[in-house]
Order: sequence, then structure tokens, then C-alpha cells
Amino acid sequence: MAEEEKKETPREAQEPEETGAEASAAEAPEAEAEESPAPEAEAEETFTVTREQMEKMEALARQLEEQRDKFLRLAAEYDNYRKRTAKEKEGIYADAKIDTLTAMLPVYDNLERGLAQYRDEDAESPHRKGLEMVFSQFKESLAKLGVTPIDAVGQPFDPEKHNAVMHVEDDSVGENTVVEVLQQGFLLGERVLRFAIVKVAN
Repeated sequence: MAEEEKKETPREAQEPEETGAEASAAEAPEAEAEESPAPEAEAEETFTVTREQMEKMEALARQLEEQRDKFLRLAAEYDNYRKRTAKEKEGIYADAKIDTLTAMLPVYDNLERGLAQYRDEDAESPHRKGLEMVFSQFKESLAKLGVTPIDAVGQPFDPEKHNAVMHVEDDSVGENTVVEVLQQGFLLGERVLRFAIVKVAN
């Protein structure tokens, strides 16, 4: 029995006992967590100003608002000026274009009259072919500039596009119908460049 007690004694000696320092170290984090205070909200800063300083700030605020209003008015005036000048430039360009094209239309009339002088048997004439080529090129140039002929023959008379100088009686066509174009009219876009001079039936 004495030997068994002696053998058990070393086992008991091997189990370490917690010292006071170790126990306090284990409990320290919990104590620190409990003792750390919650962060306090930052207090708003307040300033004290004199009456004179307040009046100066109000005067500066008024000046800032006045300058802002002036800037907005200036920006609006500039925008209106830009739009107005752009519109004026477009109008000047359109007027100059109309004046130039109107001055070129007599050339169209003369080429058309020149071709009308040839008879059907002159179809192979080199002079007629040359004139036809020039006339065709001239019409292509007008088309590229936005000029289109007014379609008149067989159409109802339109006082906004046609200028009637003659009336004839013709039962084969309807009333107020254009039967002949005496001078070709032209449009520049939707604008009348030259009225068509026409003969109207009935």
C-alpha cells in the first residue's frame, strides 16, 4: 500500500496550480473591457460674434447674391446674343444665296430657248448635243444648290407658286388647270425662288 501511495504522489506534483499572478492576468482583459468608457459624441463648436461682425457678414452675403444675379443676367444676355447673331448670319447667307441664284436663272431661260430652236430632225446635230450637255450640267448644279423646278403643267393653279398671265378655254382639262408654262418657276427648299409664269385653262 505504501508503494502505491508513493507512485501517485509524483502525478499530483506534476499538476501545476494557478498562481495569483496568472489568475489576475486572465481576468485583466475582461476588467479592461468593462472599464473602457464609450466614446463620447463630439460637441458642436460654437462661436460668438459681435454686432459689427454680423453686419459685415450680412453685407458680404448681399454682395455675393448681387454678383450672382449679375452673372446669371449676363449669361442669359450672352445666350440671347449668340442665338440672335446665329439667326442673323443664317438670314444673311440665305438672302445672298437667293440673290445669286436669281441672277443665274436667266441663263437657264436662254439655254432652254436655245434648245427649243432646234427641230426634231436636228437631233444628231453636234451643236444641239453640246447645248444639251451644257443645259443638263447647269440643271445639275442648280439641284446641288437645293433649287428645284416648280411642277406646273396639269396641276391646279396655285397663286403661291404660279403667276397666271393668260386664260384659255379648254374643255379637255379641268377648271383652273395650268396648261402651259411660259417661264419656268423654281423653289429653294420650301421657298419660292421665282414664280412660274403660266397659262391657265377655264
